[in-house]
Amino acid sequence: MTTTSATVAPASRPDLDALLRSDAFVADPYPIYARFRESAPVHFSEANGGWMLFRHDDVHATLRDHARFSSRGRFSAALQRIDPGVRSRIGPLTDHFTVGLLANDPPDHTRLRLLVNRAFTPRVVEQMRPRIHAIVDGLLDEALAGETFDLIGDFAYPLPATVIAELFGAPVSERDRFKRWSNHILGFQGTGNPSAESVLRAQDSLLEMRAFLQELADHRRAHPGDDLLGLLVAAEAEGDRLTDQELLTVCVTLLTAGHETTTNLIGNGMWLLLTHPGQRARLVADPGLMPSAVEEMLRLESPLQRNPRRAAVDMELGGQHLRAGDYVMQVLGSANHDPDAFPDPERFDIGRTPNRHMAFGGGIHFCLGAPLARLEAPIAIGELLRRAPGLALAEPDAPPRWIPSGLLRGMESLPVSPAAG
Repeated sequence: MTTTSATVAPASRPDLDALLRSDAFVADPYPIYARFRESAPVHFSEANGGWMLFRHDDVHATLRDHARFSSRGRFSAALQRIDPGVRSRIGPLTDHFTVGLLANDPPDHTRLRLLVNRAFTPRVVEQMRPRIHAIVDGLLDEALAGETFDLIGDFAYPLPATVIAELFGAPVSERDRFKRWSNHILGFQGTGNPSAESVLRAQDSLLEMRAFLQELADHRRAHPGDDLLGLLVAAEAEGDRLTDQELLTVCVTLLTAGHETTTNLIGNGMWLLLTHPGQRARLVADPGLMPSAVEEMLRLESPLQRNPRRAAVDMELGGQHLRAGDYVMQVLGSANHDPDAFPDPERFDIGRTPNRHMAFGGGIHFCLGAPLARLEAPIAIGELLRRAPGLALAEPDAPPRWIPSGLLRGMESLPVSPAAG
């Protein structure tokens, strides 16, 4: 992490800031990231209401420096920027983001992570393997029966949504509600300058999700079970348990992160393979490369592009003066394309090693759901390649339909044909 004694006023570069709101950025952010790394690696963005860090070294160092780059208050920092009249109406949303893993640092985070780790163990994840295979088979039976299907809507989305629903003991029929709730709750994140509309929509979905989860939790208390929710309800460490509010907040976090990341990983990964036939043929010939292939997919098209923090103290970084309370965005998507950390970073290499990407963040806030994503994606991609060896883009000349978001990197849809025409 670069520091300097110089102090520079937080002045935005309008010429660069406009790029972050452009259609070109949604279509392909990586050339724009490169420009920022070279000319404004620590950039104050008026559009996003805070500082953006683009270089690998800065992102890597600050992810691990929770004392200066805090998770505590990182969401309320964004909410403070909206109209006071709207802010007075979002008490439940503000309260939600003052507890839980995402909004705290040690010692509160340490306590909560210990309790959650007692429930969301490697054994719980690994036990899902046979069920994931069965879900994948069922989805492919249906998808491959037609001439075309949407790889996102018919496969990459329903797989992790079904898995996370079953982990919580929820009816699979509710997965579309999970998707809507998650989209809205995540919709205002990734920027320090959210719209009033996005914040109010997020609160409405949050209240619906919490009410739904409260019913599930009450049922689990009355009827203990060994699904993830049952284990979270029963989790105890040193005589400590999750409070009702903490339990609901943790469940919301796991539900939103538990399928969005994996949906985008599978969709982005398959798009990379379909547009890089040499790497696809290499993977088909050597399935043992699947683990490293998935890591390269995570690096090259990171499902989560930004990670918000809040400056806890005044500091100098990259020639800029950051003040305590400033909103800071670690741009994971840019860091994972930094040539100082990854030789030939724009090349898709399924055997890349080492590959110390930061798609799942880092430090004490490393993504809880990473093991589940790393289990689901290889099964999904491997079975799709095996069962549909002729899979091809149904609209090869059409540009990908990327989600218009600076926070997430994924496609709205990806039409494919099971057999090459």
